Amino acid sequence: MSSESEAADVNSYTAFGGEDMQLFRDAVRSLPSHVVKDLLSIGVCMRCIFRLFGMHGHVYSCSSPSSLVMCAILGEPSCPEEHMAVSSLKGDEDKKDPSSSDDSEVEPEICSICLGILQFIYYDAKGMLVKKRSAISLALSISEQIKKEGNQLDSFSLEVSIPPVIQENEHNIHLYMKRKYRSELWFEERLSKCISTKEALKFAMANLLEKVLDVKSGPSSCRIRLTYAQTKPSSMVPNLAAGGEGCKRRKTVANPGFDSVNNKLVDASNECFDFSTTNRNALGESSTNGLEDHESSECIIFPKDKVNEPCHLVFLYYRTPIYIGGRYLKFSRNVSQTRWIIDDERMGEASVEEIIGGNILPACHGDSYKFHAAGREDIDVRMLGSGRPFLVEIQNARQVPSEALVKEIETKINNLNTKLVAVKNLKMVANEGWTLMHEGEAEKQKQYCALVWISRPLEDQDLQSIASLKDLQILQKTPIRVLHRRSPLEREKIIHWMKIETIAESSQYFLLHLCTQAGTYIKEFVHGDLGRTCPSIGSILGCRAEILQLDVTDVKMDCFLVE
Repeated sequence: MSSESEAADVNSYTAFGGEDMQLFRDAVRSLPSHVVKDLLSIGVCMRCIFRLFGMHGHVYSCSSPSSLVMCAILGEPSCPEEHMAVSSLKGDEDKKDPSSSDDSEVEPEICSICLGILQFIYYDAKGMLVKKRSAISLALSISEQIKKEGNQLDSFSLEVSIPPVIQENEHNIHLYMKRKYRSELWFEERLSKCISTKEALKFAMANLLEKVLDVKSGPSSCRIRLTYAQTKPSSMVPNLAAGGEGCKRRKTVANPGFDSVNNKLVDASNECFDFSTTNRNALGESSTNGLEDHESSECIIFPKDKVNEPCHLVFLYYRTPIYIGGRYLKFSRNVSQTRWIIDDERMGEASVEEIIGGNILPACHGDSYKFHAAGREDIDVRMLGSGRPFLVEIQNARQVPSEALVKEIETKINNLNTKLVAVKNLKMVANEGWTLMHEGEAEKQKQYCALVWISRPLEDQDLQSIASLKDLQILQKTPIRVLHRRSPLEREKIIHWMKIETIAESSQYFLLHLCTQAGTYIKEFVHGDLGRTCPSIGSILGCRAEILQLDVTDVKMDCFLVE
């Protein structure tokens, strides 16, 4: 967005005048004017002053007034230079932003408390200095980036992350105000309502983002995240020592972090701050600087360097994962369930994961996908019948496909020339779909059809003996073929029923239909795996048995059944 067009958009949403002017004026005049002037003089921005006094609402969205307007509100004929000093920062300024015009708007120093966060001053991802000066200007930039990436959203939630030093700064400014103003009537009531920098920024941004994005904010799968990081982590350790003639206290050492607070927080006479356990409670959060708040036990001398570096801002828009589920069928004996690479060589001609996920991801404009299935079959095993339940998890989908689009995806997969894989009942599912797919996974039953060879001719009594076995309990050790990747365990499994289907003109080949407990190794149940599965078809029939082909014909689960 060009500076000119952004300025036009800013003007179309708000200008410092009318209701905003009145709101800002009333907010400032509701505060003790001498305290406002004092805090401005030590480098605290106006929005931080508002939140220190517990103000809520739209006032944080107002643009900063000109120096003349601010002087008029404060009832001063002219503004002292230190109140409205021009920042020495150099960088990429939004010169056309109406809230920072050369002749009318105040360019405050970087706030010694919020480090420019509530002034909408920050370094961007490229390290360029950006001075938005107003909430609407930042909101428009965020909106432009979201729309530029083609994101679709019907609501959003705003997340804010700030560096720990901000909390330290809040604690220290409260100590300063406590020492100086605790005897005044307003102190206890007003400062006990202090709100955090995060809350204030959300007050400033949430409603404006609703306007520019034309959606509501609240709990949502779409997240707008603003992450602020300190440009130069503190390396200075403040002096906690005797300060001033009347302050005789032991020397202590505190954690670094106070260098971000303006040195004017402490008088030149090295007066001491009073610490008490009520200070943090009044602020609403405990201090993170490691100092113990004991009344009249310590004093603090802040570094002399003024704050001149704002935070780095990283903006991120993302959507929590969406899920598309269904059932898949695999018709090939040379397709793995997931992509299978050994020593840089692909195993099989394709994978179920790539065929299905590769067609869903582009439709959702997501970053990536994960494929989840209720169990798996070997590469040489077909998945037939009702199909196997699966979920495709799309990371950061920029578009949520409609029901009609999901059906188009299903048709596209089923019409692929390769005819390797098909899907059934493809649809968008909520997070509960994940639970539904996995809650009964260990309890599910699976049906198979195996082509079996035995070392002797099949007899009629074999058919009867096999069919008579119901809920047969077997013991399986981890198969030799998977010992390299599975723990050596013994597993008890149940064969619920079996049935032999003879093959015409073949006495040693037959089809074995069976229903088993989930997790049963069918190949090993047929040939016995050198005695590691007992009993087996071979041991039951008293001969050698080998499995030649295997198909999964049903996965008995309630989820994603064809309607």
